[in-house]
Amino acid sequence: MRRFIFIVTGLALAGLLAGCGRSEQKTEDIRPVRAIQLAASQQQVTAEYSGNVQARVESQLGFRVGGKIQTRKVDVGSLVKPGQVLMQLDPQDLRLAQAQAEASFKSAKSNFELAEFELKRYQELRKTNAISQSAMDAKNTAFESAKASFEQAQAIFKTQSNQAAYASLTSDVEGVVTAINAEVGQVVAAGSPVVQVAKAGELEVVVGIPENNVDVVKRATKIEIRLWANPKEIINGKIRELSPVADAATRTFIAKVSIIDPTPKQTALVKLGMTAAVQFLVNTPGAFVKVPLTALYQEKGVTSVWVVEKGTVKLVPVQIGGVNGNDVLLTSGVVAGQTVVTAGVHVLNPGQRVSILPPEPKPAPAEPYLTSQNLLAPQSANPAAAQSQGAVK
Repeated sequence: MRRFIFIVTGLALAGLLAGCGRSEQKTEDIRPVRAIQLAASQQQVTAEYSGNVQARVESQLGFRVGGKIQTRKVDVGSLVKPGQVLMQLDPQDLRLAQAQAEASFKSAKSNFELAEFELKRYQELRKTNAISQSAMDAKNTAFESAKASFEQAQAIFKTQSNQAAYASLTSDVEGVVTAINAEVGQVVAAGSPVVQVAKAGELEVVVGIPENNVDVVKRATKIEIRLWANPKEIINGKIRELSPVADAATRTFIAKVSIIDPTPKQTALVKLGMTAAVQFLVNTPGAFVKVPLTALYQEKGVTSVWVVEKGTVKLVPVQIGGVNGNDVLLTSGVVAGQTVVTAGVHVLNPGQRVSILPPEPKPAPAEPYLTSQNLLAPQSANPAAAQSQGAVK
């Protein structure tokens, strides 16, 4: 019996040693990925910036004389017409000055009329040699002095009459009140802004352009405006003015984009103070290769893509020249005709074998949306700098 147990144990150990001697078969790791074949073409790049709707002409109105505000007849948002009274000063002192000037004017007028009558009488007497030439000359001098005093008093009276009329601040144009800078009871100096009025008519959107995108905006072939309140409505625009000096606070260059040829519907939609986004469309100067954002692989500050060659992948550094929606424009590193991985880039290793999955069905077009600020890397600058440009479209 003992001998039988030894034989069975020996056979078991032999089988175990034989199993350990056989090598296991290794299965090759093939990663499924999605990829596209590259094509080069001229692209249209967009830069989008937010701003607000303003009137082309907006004036800060002030009294032409100083005084204490007695009444305010408008509020912010009030519609005004030419000649409409906006504010009034206390006119008491101005009326007293006008009355004083009027009294001086009447006195000078009486003296002038008397001097004129006396001059005519002396002229008749001189014809008969009843008076001397020296007396005649003195009367001429008195008449000229009275005439000068009369003209001076007349000018002072007209000036004081105008000053009294300036106690009422009126609108010069048809428009809307956008700001009130003074209230009843406040004493204001001549020329101090008290009411701001936006002239009715042409409207524009004011946006700030970063200094590295000023040249790009100047090359825009088309400008589109979308209101935050109605982003589906596209309004055409054009640059009316681009400041040559950066704003001291924001360090951006102020661009004023006029709304051109608005439809009646668009005219009704656009209101002063609304938030809007201005999109500048620029055609690239040359042909660019376009890949999705998901194709980019970042490692140690270097942007690369995975290129598929003969069923394996290799990492190729690239330079970015701009962004177009969810796609990136590449200026170097890859060429048209190559196949680039677009999904699964973070699980690949150099030399790894891959299998390309069939393309996904195209999703329905997304609704237009607005972003706070989109930047566009200028084509003349180093394309690699576009990686730090923020949200670019």
